[in-house]
Amino acid sequence: METLQLVFSLAAAIFAYSIWFHFLARKLTGPRVWPLVGSLPLLFMNRRRIHDWIASNLRATGGSATYQTCTIALPFLARKQGFYTVTCHPKNIEHILRTRFDNYPKGPHWQAAFHDLLGQGIFNSDGETWLIQRKTAALEFTTRTLRQAMARWVNRSIKNRLWCILDKAANEKESVDLQDLLLRLTFDNICGLTFGKDPQTLSPDLPENTFAIAFDSATETTLYRLLYPGFLWRLEKFLGIGAEKRLKSSLQIVEDYMNGAIEARKQTPSDDLLSRFMKKRDVKGNLFTSDVLQRIALNFVLAGRDTSSVALSWFFWLIMNHPEIEQKIINEISTVLRDTRGPDPKKWVEEPLAFDEADRLIYLKAALTETLRLYPSVPQDFKYVVEDDVLPDGTFVPAFSTVTYSIYSVGRMKTIWGEACMEFRPERWLSPEGDKFDPPKDSYKFVAFNAGPRTCLGKDLAYLQMKSVASAVLLRYRLSLVPGHKVEQKMSLTLFMKNGLRVYLQPRTLA
Repeated sequence: METLQLVFSLAAAIFAYSIWFHFLARKLTGPRVWPLVGSLPLLFMNRRRIHDWIASNLRATGGSATYQTCTIALPFLARKQGFYTVTCHPKNIEHILRTRFDNYPKGPHWQAAFHDLLGQGIFNSDGETWLIQRKTAALEFTTRTLRQAMARWVNRSIKNRLWCILDKAANEKESVDLQDLLLRLTFDNICGLTFGKDPQTLSPDLPENTFAIAFDSATETTLYRLLYPGFLWRLEKFLGIGAEKRLKSSLQIVEDYMNGAIEARKQTPSDDLLSRFMKKRDVKGNLFTSDVLQRIALNFVLAGRDTSSVALSWFFWLIMNHPEIEQKIINEISTVLRDTRGPDPKKWVEEPLAFDEADRLIYLKAALTETLRLYPSVPQDFKYVVEDDVLPDGTFVPAFSTVTYSIYSVGRMKTIWGEACMEFRPERWLSPEGDKFDPPKDSYKFVAFNAGPRTCLGKDLAYLQMKSVASAVLLRYRLSLVPGHKVEQKMSLTLFMKNGLRVYLQPRTLA
């Protein structure tokens, strides 16, 4: 009798769950969902093309301006935490990043995953902790002194290192992995700008650097924390095994390196960001401790290294596939340098561009922006929902769930960018006369540099660095992809090229 009651109760529970699931699944837009496992099978099957898969799901919601939002349900569908609302609707993005900014913080899941690496640094904090760092950093990023320091680091790296490596490869007709070189260049630059210490990863012999290797390892392992259930990586951490064991070892190397940099700056202050933050005070009026300074510096290194180098990698790949745009860029650079350095082309390549010269490169800025529209360095971002809310397109988002805005998908929507949304067209960023940079009035159509209160403080410096590097490479060389080299995206928070960017270089003759 008891067995019969148990069977009946189980059958009733399954029937009730099936009815509930049927009506819930009908309300969801996006990929197919199954009982218990949600959309996880499709997510796993498309993990190697995750951003294109998300974009296709968003297009499939109807394609009108009132949709462009879908739901990806993870296992245990009955829990609110199992819902990922994914959107690329500009009005929704504005709502998340500006209108209801306080309702969409980083959240506890993100902060717990990144805490060991980034602590309460600016990119891993919310509320007052974030605000005091933001205000301090905003003051520093507007100073001409920081701009001049950035110019020195960039130009030194180009002239003394990048050109030497590229000249050697061109003369010996050898290929180079341009993405790797750019990662090294931006890493050296941001380390120099942040704490005045040059790791010299971009040297002719391309040396391994323990700090750079440990930093990469710690970043990658931290990323995997976001992909796995929290209890799993916490258990590994408690037991000191697997990826968490490697993370602990990597973090020790990073901390030792940073402690050395901090001690050096205490003895000899400079004009780097670390020296500037050492003079500032926290929300309680106290000077920042060494541990906090360390995390602040690492936050800036993380943000300043990968984003510019990845954007430049995709830029050079697009340029190789659009020679007519490459020629327009060369013509613009030549026009500026003819005005500033005279008519002799040999003098144009003696020194990297000064930042004042780079400021005048409007078409190049448009081409870099168009690259970021199609291949944003950070293709998507996650926000935690504090309270139940309704997005401008009518989508309900429950408290304690996650909202993802797909920056990658925004650039691939015909309803946002027109029928030619997949074309590489720098002209869409220029005034009708072509003489001014003229972004769209709706700034939330382009959020590659974030938007709202968290807009990237280093945006202008990033453009100047990218312009300088792009000009330094294109004025000297014609690039061609190594035959058979496959360019594809890597599964990462940053849109790396999985196999790098292997190219041959041919010296360019300027008229």
